[in-house]
Amino acid sequence: MKLSCADFTWPLLAHERVLQLIRLLDIEGVDLGIFGNRSHIRPEMIRQDVPMWSGIVKERLARSGLELADVFVQPWSDFQTMAPNNPDPKQREEGEALFRDMLEFAARLEAPGMTVLPGTRFGDEPWEASIRRSAETLKRRVDAAAQRGIALSVEGHIGSNVDRPEKLARLLELTPGLTITMDYCHFTYAGIPDEEIEPLLPHARHIQCRGAAPGQLQAPFSENTIDYGRVIRRLLELGYQGYFGIEYVYINWQGCNRAENVSETIQFRDFARAVLAGREYQPVISAV
Repeated sequence: MKLSCADFTWPLLAHERVLQLIRLLDIEGVDLGIFGNRSHIRPEMIRQDVPMWSGIVKERLARSGLELADVFVQPWSDFQTMAPNNPDPKQREEGEALFRDMLEFAARLEAPGMTVLPGTRFGDEPWEASIRRSAETLKRRVDAAAQRGIALSVEGHIGSNVDRPEKLARLLELTPGLTITMDYCHFTYAGIPDEEIEPLLPHARHIQCRGAAPGQLQAPFSENTIDYGRVIRRLLELGYQGYFGIEYVYINWQGCNRAENVSETIQFRDFARAVLAGREYQPVISAV
């Protein structure tokens, strides 16, 4: 199991420097965030010239010596715009057009997989109706991605229509071929225990890891309540072949701008490697 790190962990640093930093941290892969209106490289930029931007990113990856672990696409800086289950047909059409362009971008980069958001609940509609509408769109996307040799996954997150494990399981049931970018943090934040999340692991294509606790979407290593040791051991039992992505973020949302991301990334890097090697990890304790 290789490690990766999100390029959106350091949004204030120039993109090429971020890639250099990830490699300097001795991490093999990068999770490339393509987020509308907020990432280093944005969908609206890429769509102006997909071949050019795929070439630019490919060159940056080659220079940094990083492998591409995942392409994570978010259409815009809210969950409604171009959501796969947006009730507005025009919004869904725009979302489909953006997806096709981002799929072309990911294919040119030879990405092993692509992560998209599952959709959100609009108004007080029934959860089942919301999830079914997401499935209708995601079925087409799974097929389109498979034709390009790319596995498609969704992340269950707070604010989505699959914000609990059972809802995410229902979306998978309705969408053959769909996989998960597994992020325990969103469920942990809501107070859901690990044992209720773990049954989703067989469906994981990609893993995202950072500290979290009930009521804390992002927490320091020292305050984390997720048993990532068990997560890694269970993934090994399942024969998981993907990356274990360390994904600290720096955004003004849910208090996710209060961590020192270099140190926290190193802690989880060393922890993951210790578990993979069958060793006990001794956390770094500051003398100050």
